[in-house]
Amino acid sequence: MQIKKETEVACGGVPTAVQLEAINAQAKGKLTAEQVYVFCLRLCDDQVDRDGERFDTAALPELAKLFIGKTGIVDHKWSSDSQVARIFATEVVKDNGISYIKAWAYIRRGGHADEVIADIEAGIKKEVSVGCAMGRAVCSICGGEYGTCGHVKGERYDGAVCSAILKEPMDAYEFSFVAVPAQRDAGVLKALGSRRCLKELAEEFGAQAEYRALYKQAQLGMQYQQLLGDEVVRLCLTLSLGIEEPVLRSIVSKLGAEDLMKMKSALQERMEEMYPVKCQLPGAGALGDGMESDFLI
Repeated sequence: MQIKKETEVACGGVPTAVQLEAINAQAKGKLTAEQVYVFCLRLCDDQVDRDGERFDTAALPELAKLFIGKTGIVDHKWSSDSQVARIFATEVVKDNGISYIKAWAYIRRGGHADEVIADIEAGIKKEVSVGCAMGRAVCSICGGEYGTCGHVKGERYDGAVCSAILKEPMDAYEFSFVAVPAQRDAGVLKALGSRRCLKELAEEFGAQAEYRALYKQAQLGMQYQQLLGDEVVRLCLTLSLGIEEPVLRSIVSKLGAEDLMKMKSALQERMEEMYPVKCQLPGAGALGDGMESDFLI
């Protein structure tokens, strides 16, 4: 939903008539302007965060729509007691080359909610984080699926720092008031799909040793895939297929280990056909009858 400038509010306060209409679209009963407190917040942007990840700029409009109607909680505690607010409108804003999702939320006045409102007004509760599901994570270096290409977030490659670009919004869960958000300006708690991080599960269930073993195996697997890719590039260059090395590396970076193994096998067969191995020493049957053999062993 796009909100025009005349409906915007500064930090928080009494809703306008247009805002109240959007709020009542979320509420079961009809609320009055005196019953609700309205505030705006910056949910997330397209800049690299502390986790070495960023949202794809093109994905923000769809993600913004998914956040309409979602609840606001504290410290990502998914319980009804933690609910303090609800988003009723969102839009994507571009400012100084940075695109971000701006949202408007409301709180019903009275009881414990008045303490939350007071904390917002005092600037105590101002850092927020969002919970959402993204379908893909793409490597910023090669454009391949992150986790399969061998590049590592935070590492430099030819002067560029690797990051994971989150694409294809699937769902939005909530926004939360937190102490230290992942994004420096807003804060983001992200997940690919609806799954929890394997490391978090290992810590929760006391399986750190198994996790470390799996991590080492995964690292070895990525190294092997990198070696496969290097070998495929080498074979292609040796066969003079007319494709430049940067293009070849871009192609192999998008392939999985199984496809790379098939390519390597096919290229090796082609290599053997074009450059067959020949023995420099003749066999026993190649000796002529007239050849002197006095000094042969």
